[in-house]
Amino acid sequence: MKRSLLIAQVFCVLALVGCGQSSQQDLIDFMEETKRRPKGQIEPLPTFSPYQPFAYSAMTLRSPFEKPIPVDESAAKGGRAVAPDLAREKEFLEGFNITSLKMVGTILKGGQLWALIDNGENSVVPATLGNYLGMNHGKIISASSSQIEVMEIVSDGSNGWVERPRIIKLEEKE
Repeated sequence: MKRSLLIAQVFCVLALVGCGQSSQQDLIDFMEETKRRPKGQIEPLPTFSPYQPFAYSAMTLRSPFEKPIPVDESAAKGGRAVAPDLAREKEFLEGFNITSLKMVGTILKGGQLWALIDNGENSVVPATLGNYLGMNHGKIISASSSQIEVMEIVSDGSNGWVERPRIIKLEEKE
């Protein structure tokens, strides 16, 4: 019994010695080669455009959740009737939504003040009193060097028309 125990111990010692003498040169060579390679570069962070705040411009419009202002029928019959001239030939600026139009300057030509209107498509168009703009039959009724006043004729929702004033102010670049 002692003899078999002694043989088992000798066998275990020889197995451990055999494992310790195995060559690890390939592992050492791999580690040295990896250390000799050039270090990798970290990609630069992507550039982000600065935050552009949203300018809410519908503050002056009627809330879509409120009923339109009722028209007093007796006053409408006695007063002037409002209706757009549908037979009139459309002007160039009537093809654009009035909210996309911006006043970018003025010029004085022939003693008359002309507002320079940017239509949002990289084009500046001159307009003066009496010109129409916007899709709601808007007519320029007043112009100054800082703003133009437009009177739009919009549907009241019951087969009639009402006037809605708008002001387009001069936008100054900073």
